[in-house]
Amino acid sequence: MKKTAILLLVLLCQQANYAQTTKYSTSWFGPNANPVPEFTDARIPSKTTVSLMADYYFGYSDQTKNGYFKIEIPLLPERVSLKIWSTVLENYITTAEVMQKRGSSSVSGSEGGDIYVQTRIRLLKEQTNLPGIILNSTLKTASAKTFKTRRYFDTPGYYFDLEMGKSIATGGKFISEIRAVANLGFMCWETTNSTQDDAPMYGGKLIVGNPNWKLENTLSGYWGWLHTSTRLNPTADYGDAPLVYATKLTIVKGNIDYFAQYQYGIHDFPYHQIRVGISFPISKLTPKF
Repeated sequence: MKKTAILLLVLLCQQANYAQTTKYSTSWFGPNANPVPEFTDARIPSKTTVSLMADYYFGYSDQTKNGYFKIEIPLLPERVSLKIWSTVLENYITTAEVMQKRGSSSVSGSEGGDIYVQTRIRLLKEQTNLPGIILNSTLKTASAKTFKTRRYFDTPGYYFDLEMGKSIATGGKFISEIRAVANLGFMCWETTNSTQDDAPMYGGKLIVGNPNWKLENTLSGYWGWLHTSTRLNPTADYGDAPLVYATKLTIVKGNIDYFAQYQYGIHDFPYHQIRVGISFPISKLTPKF
């Protein structure tokens, strides 16, 4: 009898551990909950750089508008930096069908987003025959206050990734530089009952342009393990393997970059995104050495 009780307790604990009452994935939350991480051109700036953006997500019965703030502070110019970003005042409207599907408590509202903190370290300086390599270490805080609306996770996460970039000078006037960037990493976030979802990250970027403009095309995503686990419900669509494509045009006027971006969710990210913004350096906020 005692052995039976112990066995039953173990089985119940295992069942509780793998029971996912909420699907912590991009398919079942708002677009800013756990998006595919952005990666740069594998360079660290020499001056503190601020980026201000406005996003509009649409399609699939969810419309979301939000501001977006990002600052990168070079602790050692072009070598080490600290980067912080966050969604600012997200406003959303969904249909009743989406609300019911996600288990959300509301079809519309406004919320603040998670805060991300990242350290960037240049491991290898770009050379004639070698790419530049940067290591990123990122922490996602559980800053959002309302979980029941299913706009943000109520759990923290983190990821590590390597950016590798190499440029080719063409000698042309219209297109003077072609730059290829690859991104590889590992992502992890907590889900229900202290279970965690682990995912390899990947991405590729091609940049063409000259000192006055540039065009970026990016394909990136990550591959969570929960949707492939047979210990969970094998018929459930967990949706933790998002893949997105983005194209971004930047116009450079003096020290200010003006940009516009369109992003399309290919898999497990049910949104189109339009983003416009500006980016500019601030010398007074750059640490002096």
